[in-house]
Amino acid sequence: MNIDRLVFAVAGCFVLSSVLLSIYHNPNWLWFTGFVGLNLFQAAFTGFCPLAKILKAVGVQPGHAFE
Repeated sequence: MNIDRLVFAVAGCFVLSSVLLSIYHNPNWLWFTGFVGLNLFQAAFTGFCPLAKILKAVGVQPGHAFE
């Protein structure tokens, strides 16, 4: 897996987890969903993604989006 796919997979897991937590635990978990969405939105325009930087430092092969 390259960085692009891992970023999308982790973001998807975070969104699904926070939605489930908001349903079964506390609605304030939706703030985390908004944070993930905002981070993905800004990464689309700036190319900066903290998770991509971490994965690149660990040695994961980059894809085309976060080179």
